Amino acid sequence: MAPFRSILLTALLALAPTLAGAADKVTTTPVQFAKGTSSATLRGTVAGYDTVRYTVGARAGQTMTVTLAGSANASFNVYAPGVVPGQGEALGSTDETRRWTGPLPASGTYVVQVYQMRAQARRGEKAPHTLTVAIH
Repeated sequence: MAPFRSILLTALLALAPTLAGAADKVTTTPVQFAKGTSSATLRGTVAGYDTVRYTVGARAGQTMTVTLAGSANASFNVYAPGVVPGQGEALGSTDETRRWTGPLPASGTYVVQVYQMRAQARRGEKAPHTLTVAIH
C-alpha cells in the first residue's frame, strides 16, 4: 500500500500548480475605439483572483492614458507588447489618482490588466469597475 500512496502523492503534488491556476479566470477583452475617436470606456467586474486583460493596439511614440473608476478594490497594470502579465515588469500601474499616462515605447498590442489586491481576492470580493483607455 505504501508504494501506491507514494505514487498518488507524487501525482497530486505535480498537478497542484495546474489545479490552483485553473481556479483563476483570465478574461481577455479587446478595446475598440469608435470611428473618429481616440478613447473607449469599458465596464467589467473582477471577482476573487480573476483578472481582465484589456488589449489595445498602439504605435511607438503615442501616449496612453488609463483611468479606473468604480470599486476601490480594483487596480490595474499596463504591459508593453510582448510582456506577459505576471512574468514581466509593468510599464505603468494604478496610482493614488487611479490614473496612468505614459509614452509608448513600441508598436503592438498593449495589455491593461485589471485585478484585485490579494486581501480582497482572498475574501472572494467583487470589484465592479469602469476603465477608460485613450491613445494620443
